[in-house]
Amino acid sequence: MQGIYGGHLVARHLKETEGIDTVFSLSGGHIDRIYDGFLEYGVRLIDVRHEQAAAMAAHAWSIFSGKPGICIATAGPGFTNTLTGLVNAALENAPLVLISGATAVRDWQKGALQEMEQTAMVRPFVKWAATCHDVKRVPEYISAAIRHAVSGRPGPVFLELPPDVLNVSAQENEIVPAGSGAVVYKSGPDPAAVAKAAEMINQAKKPMLLAGSGIATDQAAELLTELVEKAGIPCGLTNNGRGAVSDLNPLSLWDGGQMGLMAGMPQADLVIALGIRFNWLLLFGEGFPQACVIRADIDSSELSRNRACDVGLAGDMEMTLKALLPLVENKDRSQWLGELKESYLPLDAAEEAARTTASDPIHPARLAFQVRQAVGDDAIYIMDGGDTAYFGLTSFKAIQRAHVLAASGGLLGCLGTGLPFAMGAKAALPHKKVVVFNGDGSFGFNAMEFDTFKRHDLPILCVVNNDQAWGMIKHGQEICYGGERVIGSELGVVHYEQVAMALGGYGEFVDKDDQIIPAVQRALESGKPACINALTDPCVTSPATLLFSESLKME
Repeated sequence: MQGIYGGHLVARHLKETEGIDTVFSLSGGHIDRIYDGFLEYGVRLIDVRHEQAAAMAAHAWSIFSGKPGICIATAGPGFTNTLTGLVNAALENAPLVLISGATAVRDWQKGALQEMEQTAMVRPFVKWAATCHDVKRVPEYISAAIRHAVSGRPGPVFLELPPDVLNVSAQENEIVPAGSGAVVYKSGPDPAAVAKAAEMINQAKKPMLLAGSGIATDQAAELLTELVEKAGIPCGLTNNGRGAVSDLNPLSLWDGGQMGLMAGMPQADLVIALGIRFNWLLLFGEGFPQACVIRADIDSSELSRNRACDVGLAGDMEMTLKALLPLVENKDRSQWLGELKESYLPLDAAEEAARTTASDPIHPARLAFQVRQAVGDDAIYIMDGGDTAYFGLTSFKAIQRAHVLAASGGLLGCLGTGLPFAMGAKAALPHKKVVVFNGDGSFGFNAMEFDTFKRHDLPILCVVNNDQAWGMIKHGQEICYGGERVIGSELGVVHYEQVAMALGGYGEFVDKDDQIIPAVQRALESGKPACINALTDPCVTSPATLLFSESLKME
């Protein structure tokens, strides 16, 4: 009686039990049997040009699909190439499942090709790591990997599958049954803490709400919008949570760009932080010493990290918001909102002028603004770069959760994420326009993925903010050491659009303001993966560079 190969069990369990039909990978001999299983069970394989891109695309897929992202790598260098994306997922709490091939167990400790201690290497960065040694247990191990990735605070996991497992078969009656690992068991916050939080919100004169990637579902986004509108609370949303309350909502502080968030915190008498960490981007929670703090997070250890909270709500965000909403009173806080906007909108005036005024050379904020005019707000905008990410974040508007996302703006500060993140977003939401606002330096990390876009019919638009340098580093050197001591940070004019064209995409070079919108429109109409390479002012820096340079000072 013919059995089923371990590699086919991988494909079957992912598709039929977990409901995952898209996987990101790069081929290799150790994982060929899994690929063969994808043909058998109809799993969509997006094969990339570098394993780093596979891990990053799977990360983005998890954000936009609501399912864990699956990345598969071959042994040795295939595995090590994923590590940057894996660590980025760990720091951003993304449910990423990395499945890796390995040297055959029969050859361990013999000096076999690509033999290395993969599980030991990866263990510090994942929630769970294991090697499956028995073909009959493959579904069980995959289910366990997904369960660990999505439960509690999400995060990446690692599963090693050697050829001794993938290339041997088992009879159906021998296979250990395994259900879906994606079933999440939710728990809510302490009712007494919820009541206390509601009382504080009702009594506050100047409340402000911050929310981040913990707003991980569309239902939580709807509940959050209901909460801020009912209570009249100004809000600043960041990371994957941005857009959960639309940036166009009058209560959103993104009408003042980054200034709205930074100006609001020192004035608030109550800060409500939902699913967001007080990391360096929020000054470790030190920017609002005058305020009481309510914090909600799925991980209770986060509630008083860096800044003690007055009330902590530990639990699932949807359950937390559902418990809080009935206890929060309808409030008209228009006076507080007006005072707040009066304090920060003038601070954004110079950037607003840069966005709305034609310039020669092109200002990066103007480039982003013109792209928005051409593409519209019903799109996913992904930023990749230093100063580039700042100007994209302050110029684009998110009208849905995670639809303006600084892929390079997480705790790892990982450049090269833009094109792979766009890949994952477009694969998950093919009906959406996906735009990457890319620095010219960061574009180079994964530029070959234009070939992947072309082969898999992913018409993504990449707009390169070409300031001819690693801008944040160059300007940081100028600030810290003087303009005459710039070193290793200048790139010159490079025609990145020709890279896209050589790989089968559409490309244009622009260096004048009136060229931007027509070029973007032609790129969208081409139906191809497209690169608009825009030469911008090399002298412009952003407040993010000043903050970054200041953070490096030791005295």
